[in-house]
Amino acid sequence: MVVDQGRFLREFVRSPLRTASVAPSSAWLAAQMVVGVPERGEPVVVELGAGTGAFTSAIQHRLAGRGRHVVVELNDRFAEGIARAYPSVEVVCEDATRLPELLAKRGIGPVDVVVSGLPWVAYAGEPPLIASVAGALAPGGVYTQFAYTWTRWAVPARRLLDGLRGEFEEVVTTRTVWRNLPPAVVYVARRPRNARAGR
Repeated sequence: MVVDQGRFLREFVRSPLRTASVAPSSAWLAAQMVVGVPERGEPVVVELGAGTGAFTSAIQHRLAGRGRHVVVELNDRFAEGIARAYPSVEVVCEDATRLPELLAKRGIGPVDVVVSGLPWVAYAGEPPLIASVAGALAPGGVYTQFAYTWTRWAVPARRLLDGLRGEFEEVVTTRTVWRNLPPAVVYVARRPRNARAGR
């Protein structure tokens, strides 16, 4: 999918809290975001907040036709673009805060990986989105979320990191991805404490 910088900027202007960035994520950031996607087997990958598809493309490349890839995107214009560009991806135009219900409706059991491009505002509601994500993952599941380096020390960012540490046994922060606008890090969270058993 060709990234449309203009379209991304227009969506940011329409709804800055939902879009949360003036530019799509880079290929270098996307590569860090998909490290948890297994290179073998038939993994189930859920992507939250796909935007114009920077992470979608990286996930599809890593899956190479295997497994199941579900995108949950609230913005209907972004959702339509992803559906057109990636026919094999299941696109759900809904709010990610309803994740357990959305997965249950589609008969999706514990998932292997959740990749999130959502802004921090998405994590402020009740019930906490991080808990919903952790509860949707299999015991060996992986969750990735990025944060811009210049806002990592803000209260919402610290709250997000604390939430990850409360829900996962291991949370690792990658090195700064400088080839992104703005530069970012990725939180890689593994082994959810309240993981779902079975498939």
